[in-house]
Amino acid sequence: MPFFFFDGTILLLLPAMILAMYAQSKVKGAYAKYSQVRASQGVSGAQVARTLLDRAGLDGVTVELTRGNLTDHYDPRKQVVRLSEPVYNGNSLAALGIAAHETGHAVQHATGYFALSLRNNFFPIAQLGSNMAMPLFIIGLLFANNLGILMDIGIWLFSFAVLFQVITLPVEFNASSRAVGMLMDNGIIASSEEKGVRSVLSAAALTYVAATAVAVSQLLRLLILRGRRR
Repeated sequence: MPFFFFDGTILLLLPAMILAMYAQSKVKGAYAKYSQVRASQGVSGAQVARTLLDRAGLDGVTVELTRGNLTDHYDPRKQVVRLSEPVYNGNSLAALGIAAHETGHAVQHATGYFALSLRNNFFPIAQLGSNMAMPLFIIGLLFANNLGILMDIGIWLFSFAVLFQVITLPVEFNASSRAVGMLMDNGIIASSEEKGVRSVLSAAALTYVAATAVAVSQLLRLLILRGRRR
């Protein structure tokens, strides 16, 4: 077990981990900054989400308040846009950008956006891979003479989790692009406010890039460790 965690291959993760820390710092900084900038229209995130959904013909999609901070998401199964309290009731550029982003996911779902459909269908497999990959790989690593095949199974399962992260990237970038477009096209933000909204959404998107980099680096590490045991 110590070999798995502290051997030299751990260095493969360092660049991705640094990127992940930078991304978290970036998103926190952008959110903190633009959550203090009131949008000129003075509308709340909930009002923005409802307006954009209605104008997209999605009156069947509801908007709900959810607990936590930055817990905003779209639930495709129940067709609900859930917004955290600072976004639901907030009227800042950050709140409006996040609300529009989650609405963008609802529009993706309604229009059959391929990458979103693929991600939703792939999620159960990716979740299984994420939960089972490391335990199986470590058992196979510790007992390589008899259970080495478990390392191979673990790698295949982890590959599904990595693929899920890769599929997520176009979904998130597209939702952010839709968000800015909808806000501008519907006159909800002024042209001078676009930069602030983009800053928040771009910072959030960077966290997905970092997560993908970490996952890919971890997969490469597992492959190297497996190669040493052959």
